[in-house]
Amino acid sequence: MQKEDLIVTLKGVGAKTTALFSKLQIETAGDLIAYYPRTYDHFEKPVSIQELVPGKVMAVRACVVGSPSMIRAKGMVITHANVSDGTGGMRLSWFRMPYVKNTLIPGTFHIFRGMVKRGANHTLLMEQPKIWKEEEYARLADTWQPCYALTAGITNNMISKCMLQAVEGLLISDYLDEALRTRYRLLPLSDAIRRIHFPKDLEDVQSARRRLVFDEFLVFLVQVKRQKLLNDQVLVDVPMQPVADVQKLIDALPYALTKAQRRVWQEIEGDLQKHVAMNRLIQGDVGSGKTILAFLALLMCAQNGRQGCLMAPTEVLANQHFEALTHMTMQYGLCTRPVLLTGSMTAKQKKEAYARIASGEANVVIGTHALIQDKVVYRDLALVVTDEQHRFGVRQRELLAKKRESARENPDLLKEEGDMADGVHVLVMSATPIPRTLAIVLYGDLHVSVLDEMPADRLPIKNCVVDTHFRKKAYAFIETQVNAGRQAYVICPMVEEGEMEGLENVTDYAEKLKTALPDHIRVGALHGKMKPALKQRVMDEFAAHAIDVLVSTTVIEVGINVPNATVMLVENAERFGLAQLHQLRGRVGRGKEQSFCIFMTGDDSGGKNKRLDVLNRSNDGFFIANEDLKLRGPGDLFGIRQSGDLEFSLGDIYQDSDVLLEAGELADRVLAGEVALPEDEMELFGKEIDYRTI
Repeated sequence: MQKEDLIVTLKGVGAKTTALFSKLQIETAGDLIAYYPRTYDHFEKPVSIQELVPGKVMAVRACVVGSPSMIRAKGMVITHANVSDGTGGMRLSWFRMPYVKNTLIPGTFHIFRGMVKRGANHTLLMEQPKIWKEEEYARLADTWQPCYALTAGITNNMISKCMLQAVEGLLISDYLDEALRTRYRLLPLSDAIRRIHFPKDLEDVQSARRRLVFDEFLVFLVQVKRQKLLNDQVLVDVPMQPVADVQKLIDALPYALTKAQRRVWQEIEGDLQKHVAMNRLIQGDVGSGKTILAFLALLMCAQNGRQGCLMAPTEVLANQHFEALTHMTMQYGLCTRPVLLTGSMTAKQKKEAYARIASGEANVVIGTHALIQDKVVYRDLALVVTDEQHRFGVRQRELLAKKRESARENPDLLKEEGDMADGVHVLVMSATPIPRTLAIVLYGDLHVSVLDEMPADRLPIKNCVVDTHFRKKAYAFIETQVNAGRQAYVICPMVEEGEMEGLENVTDYAEKLKTALPDHIRVGALHGKMKPALKQRVMDEFAAHAIDVLVSTTVIEVGINVPNATVMLVENAERFGLAQLHQLRGRVGRGKEQSFCIFMTGDDSGGKNKRLDVLNRSNDGFFIANEDLKLRGPGDLFGIRQSGDLEFSLGDIYQDSDVLLEAGELADRVLAGEVALPEDEMELFGKEIDYRTI
C-alpha cells in the first residue's frame, strides 16, 4: 500500500464510509496514519468503592441495589441508581439516557467507570459512568486505548480497525538516517507510527510522540527559516512618508499611549518608510493595545494614498474592528474610508464592497477570509494586517498580498513572476506570550515588537483556584453577577458525551447548568463542531446580551469582545496549559466593572494545582508563559495543550521545548547544506504548518 492510495481500498470501507472520513480530511492512507489519537484511555483494573478517589476516572465492580429511579427536570430525564460492593455504597446518575434502566437490574454486578465525585454528606457519586460486563472489561484492563476525534457516523472502533490495516500495509520510508536518529534520540518512523496508534504502554506513547513531534517541528522550522531568506529580498516600490493625521489621532485619543505602545509605533512607522517590506509581529498580552497600533498603521497607509486591509479570524472580531475604526473615523475626522467584507454578507452587500475596493474609494478593508476571494480586486494594496496571526496559513496571506500585483492601475508597473520588487508590508498581531528562548526559534523570520506594558486604567482580574466542592458557591456567584446585569462564561475542554470520560463537556454541562440555575437565567452553548452560521448566531446573541451564561469550549478564546462579561468559570482547568488559560481569562476584564476568573480542577494528581497557582499570582502573560515552560514536563502527554497558540497536530511548544530546539538545530543544518533530506517524504508525516509571513 502506498501513501497516495485512497482509503476506499481498505477492507470494510465503502462509498458511505469514505464520505464520512472525508469530513475528517482523511482521503488517503497517508492521511489516515497521520490522524493521530487525541488522547488515550488507560483502563486501570477495577477497585473497591472504599478505594475510590474523588477527582479521578476510576472503575469499580459493584452490585445494583434496589430499582433505579427516574426524574424529569426541565424536559430532561435523569436516571439514578445506587450500587454497593460490601466496602461501601455510591450513587450513579445518567442524563438523557433512560434506557440504562433496562441494564440496571437489582442484584446484578457490573463494572462502572467514570469520574468519581464527592456529594453532600461525603457520599460518592459518578455521573454518566459507562457500564461494562465483567468479561468485557477484563479484556481492556491495563491497556492503553487510542481515542480519536470523531464525526457523526464514525466510531472510534471504526477508525482503529482501518488504522490497523493501514499501519500494517503501508510502506513507510524514513527520511532520517540512523546517524541522525541516534543523534536526536528518535525512533524509526515506521515504529513511531505503529506505537502512536497501538501503544503497549506509556513508554511507547512517549517515544512515538517524540519522533512525530520532532518531524512536525522540523518541517515547520525549515519553512520558517527558508522564508527568512526570502523576506530579505522583498522590496516595495514606493516607501511611505510620515503623516500628520497619525499624531493628530494619538493626541486626540481619550487615553495616553503607554511607553511600550509608543516604542512599538516608532518601530512600525520606521518600517513603513523603508524600501524593504515590513515583516513585523506585535506580540502583546490581551488588552495591551495592539489594535490601536494596527489602526495607526492603516491610517498612515491611507494618508499616503494607498490601501490597507485587516484580516480577522472571526466575523465577530471583524465586525468589532470595523465598528471601532468607523467610529474613530467619524469622531476624529480621519481620512480612512473603511469597508467591511465577510462571508455572511448578502450578495448585494458584497458586490457594493467589491466595487468600493476596486475603485479605491475604500482605502481600508476589514474582513475575514472573504478578503482573499477571487472576486476581490484591490486598486493599490500596500499593507496587510492580520489579527491573531496563527489563525491564518501562509498561503492565505500570499493570495491576499498577490492581489496588489494584479490590481495595479498602471500595468507597466507589473512585475514578472518571481520578481521580488513589488511586495506589501505585513503586520501580524498575536496575544500569545511566548518565552524568549522559544520565540527566537519560532519567530526567526520576523521582527518582533513586544508590548510588555498594560494601560493603567485596566482593573486586574481577581482569580481563584478551587476544586469541585466550590461548584455550588461558584454557581451562586454567577447567579449574583447575572442578577446585577452582568454575563458569564463557563469553559469546558470537551464537546461530545463520551469523547473523554470524566471531563466536563459542553453538551452535557449546558443541560446540567440549566437545572442548577434559576429559570430566568438564559444559558447558551458554543463549540467548534457547530456549523459556522449557528456558531456565529450564538456569539452574536451573547454579545447582544440575549444569553446570560455561555458554556463554551476554547472557541471563544479569539473573536469575542463582550465588556459586560465579568465572570469566567473554567472546568477541568488542569487540562489546559497556563498560557491558554491566561488567554481565555482575557475574555473578561474588558469593561469598567471588576471581573473574576474561577479555575476549577477535577484532579490534583501530580500537583497540577501548583501550576494553576501561577495564575493566582500574576496577570502578566509573559511571566505566566515562562512559568509554564518551567513547570511543564514530558509526562504531560495530552490534555494541557496550548490549543490556541500554535496548532500542531501533536507538538506543544511548551511541553516539547527541548524537541523544538533540537529540530531548530537540524533545520539550520539542512538550510546550510550540511544535511540533505528528501522533503517530499517529510511532508507526509510533518503536517505542513506555516502561519506567519508571506
